[in-house]
Amino acid sequence: MTAAEFRKLALALPETEEKKHMNHPDFRVGGKIFATMGYPSREWAMVKLVPGQQEQFVEAEPAVFSPVKGKWGLKGATSVKLNAAKKASVRMALKAAWENQMASAPKKKAPRLSAR
Repeated sequence: MTAAEFRKLALALPETEEKKHMNHPDFRVGGKIFATMGYPSREWAMVKLVPGQQEQFVEAEPAVFSPVKGKWGLKGATSVKLNAAKKASVRMALKAAWENQMASAPKKKAPRLSAR
């Protein structure tokens, strides 16, 4: 998988926007980051999973997925080695990360109807 393919998969998810964070691209939904690219180098991306999801992806494909070092990794941040990854696996990881962020995003209130 290439960085361009990762970007295309991330941007295919509804309401996703690409921005920059610390000089590398990130992908957000509801203003919250669910994935990044280019850290620590161009060959890597990151998906923001929860620990149980991270464990499943790492166990299934340890050559592709690994916990980010430090506290972020303990919280589920998961590195993706792009050149070892298959689109189907990355699509599943991105979707899981996107769903996690959507679930934690504040719900929009419906507009109030007037009594008139």
